[in-house]
Amino acid sequence: MSWSTIEFAGKSADVYVPALAEKPTGVVMFLHGYDGVTLKENPQYTQELARHNLIGFCPVGPHCWWSDVIYPPFDEQLSPVDFLVQHVPAYCQAQWQIEPPHIAVCGFEMGGQGALQLTYRHARPFPTVVAISPKIDFESWWGHGTSLDTLFADREAARQRTAILHLHPLNYPKHQFLLCDPTDLYCFDGVLTLASKLSSTGILFEQDFVSTHGGFGWGYVNAMAPAVMDYIKRSC
Repeated sequence: MSWSTIEFAGKSADVYVPALAEKPTGVVMFLHGYDGVTLKENPQYTQELARHNLIGFCPVGPHCWWSDVIYPPFDEQLSPVDFLVQHVPAYCQAQWQIEPPHIAVCGFEMGGQGALQLTYRHARPFPTVVAISPKIDFESWWGHGTSLDTLFADREAARQRTAILHLHPLNYPKHQFLLCDPTDLYCFDGVLTLASKLSSTGILFEQDFVSTHGGFGWGYVNAMAPAVMDYIKRSC
């Protein structure tokens, strides 16, 4: 089956359902980066989804996957995190009879931050998270004309909402995979800070901070598709 764009709860999502006769074993919810590019028609991830018999579900949320703060251009009543928690599992259950914990959360850059925000706040239903080049220290982008300027009054207010400050030592996703190219000038330092906190807190996670494929960008994201999807298949 090819990719399609569907409507759910008044929003849109790009969806891929494998063509295999047997029922898919899980759903990969992918949160895009600030560029808004989903996995739709992405050959590397489409191949991996098909190989593992997993559904790809990519909600479209322009510039909004940063945190649990309401972003009116996306939704005036629910924060992006709350919207996903309320509506994605219901849609997956209705369409494919798949429900948590068989919905893995994955994201790139802004979406990587969003994936961590969601799973750190809702670890029990969403125990599997993969963060690819997540922008952990997004407060450094405040004041540069992004949606962060709308969401937060100042840089410190933004910092207080980062995922690293919402990690609970007794309530965290059991399966975490952090990936970042060591030559990534935008995201690497923040990911190292998160990894250090996870280690010092005694929280188990997996990491790949050595594979390099050109630094920040889709070249790296695509090259890591097999590792990302293998991890999700094992964990979800």
